[in-house]
Amino acid sequence: MNSINKTARMAGFFYFMYVVITIPSDVYRDRFIVLGDAAATANNIMASEWLFRLSFVGDLLSAVFFLLAAWALYVLLKPVNKGLALLFLLLNLGGVTVYSINLLNQLAAVLLLSGADYLKVFQADQLQSLAMFFLDLRQNGYWIAQIFFGAWLFPLGYLVYKSGFLPRILGIVMMIHFVGWTMTSLQFFLFPGFGVIIYLTGPLGFISEVGLTLWLLIKGVKEQI
Repeated sequence: MNSINKTARMAGFFYFMYVVITIPSDVYRDRFIVLGDAAATANNIMASEWLFRLSFVGDLLSAVFFLLAAWALYVLLKPVNKGLALLFLLLNLGGVTVYSINLLNQLAAVLLLSGADYLKVFQADQLQSLAMFFLDLRQNGYWIAQIFFGAWLFPLGYLVYKSGFLPRILGIVMMIHFVGWTMTSLQFFLFPGFGVIIYLTGPLGFISEVGLTLWLLIKGVKEQI
């Protein structure tokens, strides 16, 4: 029982670290980007390059903690159904891989604006446009990763529901969130101008994922196992 509770709290800790690193990284990064204005975006980045790089490092760290959380959840839930536990672990790994490689597009924007000698063949406005292009590419790559992160929610939610030692309501909300978040990801590519759906799915993600994080971190698992 002590070993299971340690695993549960470890999963909660990793998930918590993922959340607390991701939120400020997203906030700081988005403050730099002025949609449709490459020059203003470039000026923002170069005025606070260290903060922009810090958001990049934060994104990398959040990816590591998210994968560690998935691994700990796999250890915790594989006695319920090892196949489904392995499935959500692999889906998380796929998402983390795409997400991490995609961060190179974010770093490319800084490199293009660095003033390196080999870039002097380009005009300043060309470099600013290229930097904006790579930031747009990063946004598209982000939503590709979210397809994997949406898919992992269903087997995870199902195992939370079936486990008997975690709140069933969190599993149910997580499976519903799987539908909403998958639709949100696909909507970005099919209907890029329609963003209303994210306001509906956001609260579900907060309830299910943050709820599970806090439960694991504070309560652990029920003793009937």
